Amino acid sequence: MHLAFSSSGERALSSLAEGERAVVVDVRPHRLGRTDRLLALGVTPGATITMLQRFPGIVFLCDQTELAVERDVAESIIVTDREKRS
Repeated sequence: MHLAFSSSGERALSSLAEGERAVVVDVRPHRLGRTDRLLALGVTPGATITMLQRFPGIVFLCDQTELAVERDVAESIIVTDREKRS
C-alpha cells in the first residue's frame, strides 16, 4: 500500500509534480535498506525538496544536493507542502 495523500497533507515524494516543493517529514525504512544512505545525503526531516524529474527516474533537489532514486525509494520519503514551524 502506498501513501498518496493523508488528511494532514503528508504524501510520498513520488507524488510531487515537476517543479513542486515540499518539506521532508519522515524517511521510512525501505526494503532495500537505503534509509541510512538517504539520511547521510541530507534527506532528513525538515529538509526542503524540489522535484526536478519524474520519468524515467525520480530526480529531486534536497537543499543543495541533486539526487536520483528509484520510484519505490521515493515512496519511502514522506513530505508535506507545509513548512515545519518550531
